[in-house]
Amino acid sequence: MFRLSIIGLATLALTGVATPARAQDDAPASALSLDLAYKGDVVGVAAGETRGARYLDNLDVVAALDLDRAVGWRGGSAVVSLLNNLGGRPNDLAGTLQGVDNIEVGAPGLLLYQAWFQQSFADDRLSILVGKYDLNSEFYAGDAAAHLIAPAFGIGSELAATGPNGPSIFPRTDLAIRLRAGDERHYVQAVAIRAPRGTADTGRERSTLFVAEGGLQGRTAIGIGGWAYSRRQPRIAPPGVTLADGAAASHGVYLLLERDLAGEADKAGHWRAFARAGLSDGRTTPFAGGFQIGLTGRGIVPARPDSQVSIGMASADLSTPYRRANPAGEPALTGSEGMIELTYSDRIAPFLTLQPDVQYVRRPGGLRDADDALVLGLRAIVAWKVL
Repeated sequence: MFRLSIIGLATLALTGVATPARAQDDAPASALSLDLAYKGDVVGVAAGETRGARYLDNLDVVAALDLDRAVGWRGGSAVVSLLNNLGGRPNDLAGTLQGVDNIEVGAPGLLLYQAWFQQSFADDRLSILVGKYDLNSEFYAGDAAAHLIAPAFGIGSELAATGPNGPSIFPRTDLAIRLRAGDERHYVQAVAIRAPRGTADTGRERSTLFVAEGGLQGRTAIGIGGWAYSRRQPRIAPPGVTLADGAAASHGVYLLLERDLAGEADKAGHWRAFARAGLSDGRTTPFAGGFQIGLTGRGIVPARPDSQVSIGMASADLSTPYRRANPAGEPALTGSEGMIELTYSDRIAPFLTLQPDVQYVRRPGGLRDADDALVLGLRAIVAWKVL
């Protein structure tokens, strides 16, 4: 099961031109960059309906090309990335609707994750991107929540759970065209992105997801977004995410807030809070909406400038249509599934970061009588800059 994981680590260790990511901070920028990042997680359910532990991993290989430096193509850039995932599924033990680990996948394998070209104009105030693209890399995203491991802090569950394969996010992405305009303070962006196969399919035709977002950036950041699929998609019913009879229009809105509380960005002593909320139609996803709030601090240990701590709380509200569709004989549902996560990370070597993690999940699966789950994890991150 873990053969490719070991090969991935060996590749990082034996690549002759590879150096730790920090070692080249002061080197002149080159046209081509190549970065490797390996994440290995040990996740255990210490209390709950089912106890046990699982190992899973994630290997990213990202190549980026600055076409201006390479061939004089002003404003042009391109990115290609590969993704390999192996290991177990800890959420099979935890039994949650939202998940407990943001590198867990339904099936292991090697994928072309992203492959896009971007052209910028007007001194980078305008840009257009075309290609295979991760929606969550720019939409429904925020720096303050990114350190947390639970998937709900990456993209709201009410959007992530649309359809059996979700939208174009980790681990399966699809073709998109994205437009963005903005400066250091303001931005507006919109994307049309094809849904991965299996999401809202109608015969041979694929649905397209449209998302628009705009707001302010800086010490106080505010973002407002909305999304809708071009075609009606199957309704979702319990248990879990099960396709039901009938179809409905899938749409929703979301709000993002972040605020610096102390210090300066990317420096020790920086504390930043976040709050996010989303609403959906509640028929094509189990969730009528949800929210996440939390806080992230950097350099919290004076002698450890790379130390980082985050605490977050997430709640997903089960929709009324979803709860009414609960089949007879299935465990009774309640109104929501909630969780709290506390995580800490620190760089212990130039290329190695360790991140212990604790999650407490209230009413896993939205089940009224389910035992709460205590999830313990340890993430190891090996990051190398090859070029």
